[in-house]
Amino acid sequence: MSGLFKTVDLFSKFLSRIAEIVTLCLVASMIYEVVARYVFNAPTLWAFDISYMCTGTLFVLGAAWALHEDAHVRIDFLAQKMPPRLRSLIEAVVFVFLLTPIYGGLAWFGIRRAWRAFVTNEVEMVSPWAPLVWPFYSLLALGLVALTLQLAVQGLRAFARTGNDSFQLKV
Repeated sequence: MSGLFKTVDLFSKFLSRIAEIVTLCLVASMIYEVVARYVFNAPTLWAFDISYMCTGTLFVLGAAWALHEDAHVRIDFLAQKMPPRLRSLIEAVVFVFLLTPIYGGLAWFGIRRAWRAFVTNEVEMVSPWAPLVWPFYSLLALGLVALTLQLAVQGLRAFARTGNDSFQLKV
């Protein structure tokens, strides 16, 4: 099991590195747009599309690594009052039995949507630039797959922390 956990962790970290590159693309394109618009009075057709596509993908691509690093925002005033084993058990149940199936469904929908966009050469209809949307949808689907896997792994790790003898994992 620990090999699978490490593989999922590495996949999440790899996607977070892609999110860093996407962030650089976002910053560079916004700087270019500002200079083109205000210095040369020549705004671009593509800046808005690049900004929302980059923002969406960097958010989703980094979510799995943020979960691994426990960097998501929590409101844990109740959790702090619970014994650690109970807190781990609740986290495990929520991650494995609630969130993993939900995000698995979202990932499946994202994969199907990306494939349909690829097959039909779908373009952004409200944009004058009209970029192909399958690369954007594919990155979103990939990020959702990684988040689903990371939720399952974190949930199984939480089960292991409960110390339940009938469910021991080597992590």
